[in-house]
This record gives sequence, C-alpha cells and structure tokens, in this order.
Amino acid sequence: MEHTWFSLLPFLIVIAMSIWLKNILPGLVVGLLAGSILVKSAVLPGIYQAVSYIVTTLSSPSNMKIIGFLYLFGGLVGMMNISGGIKGFSEWIGAKIKTERGLLGLIWFTLPFTFMMPMFRIMMIGPVVKSIAKKMNLPKQKVGLTMDISTESVIVLLPVATAFVGFMLSLVEGSIRKLHTPMSAYHVFLLSILFNFFAISMLCIGIIQTFWRPQKNQDTNQLEHSLVDHEGNDLHRSGIQKELSMVKAQPWNLIFPVFLLLGLSLYLLWRDGTGKGARSIFEAFSKADATFVMFLAVFVTLVLTFLLYVLRHLSLNEILFHFYDGGNQMMEAISLLVLIWSLTISAQALGFSAFISSTLGAFLPAFLTPATIFLLGAAVGYFIGSSWGTWGLFMPLGVSLAVSTGASIPLTVGAVFASGAFGALTSPLGDTTITTASILDLPLVDYARFKLKIAALGAGIAIVLYIAGGFLIR
Repeated sequence: MEHTWFSLLPFLIVIAMSIWLKNILPGLVVGLLAGSILVKSAVLPGIYQAVSYIVTTLSSPSNMKIIGFLYLFGGLVGMMNISGGIKGFSEWIGAKIKTERGLLGLIWFTLPFTFMMPMFRIMMIGPVVKSIAKKMNLPKQKVGLTMDISTESVIVLLPVATAFVGFMLSLVEGSIRKLHTPMSAYHVFLLSILFNFFAISMLCIGIIQTFWRPQKNQDTNQLEHSLVDHEGNDLHRSGIQKELSMVKAQPWNLIFPVFLLLGLSLYLLWRDGTGKGARSIFEAFSKADATFVMFLAVFVTLVLTFLLYVLRHLSLNEILFHFYDGGNQMMEAISLLVLIWSLTISAQALGFSAFISSTLGAFLPAFLTPATIFLLGAAVGYFIGSSWGTWGLFMPLGVSLAVSTGASIPLTVGAVFASGAFGALTSPLGDTTITTASILDLPLVDYARFKLKIAALGAGIAIVLYIAGGFLIR
C-alpha cells in the first residue's frame, strides 16, 4: 500500500471534514486514525499506532520547545491582562490610533522588533491588536490577514536573523551538494529570495490593502457584528472578561515584559550562535537554535515579570490564576499542532513523499519546471499546513528536476520556498493561521477561506512570473 494515493487520504479527510463541520479538530482525529489504520491494515493495531504517533510527537525536543513556548507565552499574556498592562497600553496607543489604516500601519511598524520567528511575532502583537480592533469595531479578518502577511511573507524574504534561515540554507546545501555547481549554497539561497514571487506578491498586496480603503459592503459589516456578538455572548468567559474590564490600566506592566522579552531574545540568539562558532552577529542569528532561545527567553521574562508584579503589590492568587488561564487558552492551538504533527508522521509512513515524487514525471519542459514545482508544492503545503514540511519534501525533488530539465536552480529553489509560504499562509492546518484565529477569536475554517481568496491572487501572479522566468532565466 506504500507509495500510493492512500498516502493522501489522511489529509483529504482533514480538509473535507473541516469544510463540512467548520471545525478542524474532528477531522484531525479521524484523519490520524484513518492514516494509522492504513499503516497497520487493522483497526485495533491502527488505534495503538495513532497513540504511538502522538507519543512520538510529544517526545520530540523541538516540538516540546514550541509547546512550552506557546503555553508560557499564553500565561505571560494572562498575567499582563490581569495586571492592567494590555488594557493600559491599548488605551495609550488606542488614543493615538483613530483609523483602520492606523492600526494596520501599527502592525507593520512592529515588524523590526518581532521579525525573528512567526509564532513569536503573532503572539507578541496579537493581544494588543485584538484589543484595539475590538474597541474600534474593525474587521478582524482583515486585521488578521495583515498580521499574517506581515509575518509569513516578510520573514521568508529575510536572509539573516530569523528562525527560518538556518533550516532553509541547510536544505539548499543538502540538495546541491553533489551537483558540482559553481554557486555556493548561500549564493543560491540569496538568489532564491529574489525569486520567491508569491511572498513578494503578498507583501505588495498587504501594503496596498493597508493604505487603500474601499467602502465596506453590507456583508462585511454583518460579519463584523456577528463576530463581536459571538465573542460578547460567550458565557464561558463572561466572568473573566468582566473582571479584566475593571482592572486599573497600567501600561508599564506590558511595556516592561515585552521589551525584556525582545532584548533577551536578541541577546540569547547572539550568545547561542557565537557558542556554535559564529563570528558575526548575523551568522550567530542564523546558527542559533531559535526555538530553544525563544522558549528560554519567555521563561526568564515570565519569572522576572512575576517578581515585578508581586513587588507592585498585585495579588499572588490573581497572578497565578490568570497565568494558568492564559496558558490554557493556548491549549486549543497546542492540541491542533500535536495532532497535525502526528498526522504528518502517519502520512510519511504511507509513503507520501515517494508518491509525490513518482507522480511528477521525468519529462517536464524546462520553462514549466519552476511553475509546476510551485503548484504541486502549494497544493501539498495547503494540505499539511507547514512551510518547513513542504520545503523538506520538495527541495530535493525541485533541484533534481531543475538539473534534469535544464531549468534555473535558483529560480526553482525560489519556487519551492514560495510553495511553502503559500501553504503556511493559507492552510487551516498552519500554525500561524491557528494562532492568529485563536488570538482574534475567529472561526478557523472561515478565516482560512478568507485568506485563501486573497492568496489566490498572489499565487496567480507568482505562476505567471515563474512561467516567464522559466523562459528568460536559465
């Protein structure tokens, strides 16, 4: 059964059930069970195998770093909430922001301080942006889209100092190592950034929508009001929301932990990178274990912020209660990520990667190779919701096809990176989509559909540019 279309079945189940139920969790559970049963060709052993995949996922140090970061950061946000930090900062910055354009501009303005890691950026700015958007009754889907575009479509275009650089460079180096090309891996990587046409297109679209304000139609207004009403009528959290509305506004209770976290993150990235042999700050950022550094930085920030709040005579019980409340609010996102990681393992066990490779064919015209790689990678990226997973699957394949057909290697590498960026931005399985939807209280599947409509325009532009580039660049 290996290397057949059955390897697609778990992802197809997830997407179909998510669209049908407008909730991704049941589809993930069923998809994981289906994939595991196919692996074992029996029901009971398949259920055991599904649990085994979850245990394997939770045994991964890198996965646990991400889970720990998410929970601790959620707890930090809960503490900043009850301390009046988010309320105070939102009131201070909200007094200066009078328009939708102002809020969208603020999202872009925060980029130089939060560009290191997508999850880090979304969780840093999300709570403040949500508070201001709710106060101004702005369309949260558009606000979320701007957050995601300014995150995914920018970070993949930066050649240094991000969590992506080391991984992206290692993929390029591993794929061209035996090709005897005169270009170095870093040279190919730098050129590929110029050919990430999807990310560049979405960056332009994001900037245009920030400064261009069409009239809101009736459907958009109805959607906004329905979202506000839905959140306002959530009886499960009405007591906590009422309590938070009565806290005293104290903006420094947010400013201190945020800048401490930023400063610690940059310092620890540099320290970790230099400890691994880096000689410059940019090389240090590239070599550092960004996931561990972010986890360590948020842990230290959490401890020092806790001490600050106690010294400022905040109630110890209130601080602890809202730490756990904030962390627990991230459990939905954490649960989804664990299931997604487990689902990916089951699909690989069914021969997903080999199936994709075997069905591409070996006789693509050179000028169509980059566009074909982008299309296939984008489709798979949408199914798995992971830019890193898409890059890992398609980089060796893309480089091999470029060599065999005579297509441009940097252009094809750029198409691989663009396909992963498409999947991470649009998929309802993507961690950025899940986190943004969770923070802004948006229905996940509806929000993913909204982003897909906008991203389709960027993908169309990218396909045209890849076909044209295939003719012009060899």
